[in-house]
Amino acid sequence: MPRLLNDAGGSIAVVADKAYGSNLIRQCITDQGALAVIPSKSNARKPIPHDKALYRMRNIVERFFCTMKDMRRLATRYEKLSENFLAMVHIFAIRLWIN
Repeated sequence: MPRLLNDAGGSIAVVADKAYGSNLIRQCITDQGALAVIPSKSNARKPIPHDKALYRMRNIVERFFCTMKDMRRLATRYEKLSENFLAMVHIFAIRLWIN
């Protein structure tokens, strides 16, 4: 099982791309008490339903990270301390929200 989901406790839902739609990942998410919002692959024999409205909101998060990558200071991680890096992410988010 991917270590990525080990600390996902307390999540209400885990939204992921079709590539993460395996039964093992879905079961791990369910075991942690969260809802798996992962669409089935187009060639799936038995498509698993998902919340389409919640999956559409995934686009907002993806656009945020894509825009964040355009800021060179964050993309190359000039800030070596995690506290300073997090502060830069906060400043970026505030600047994005204001514009």
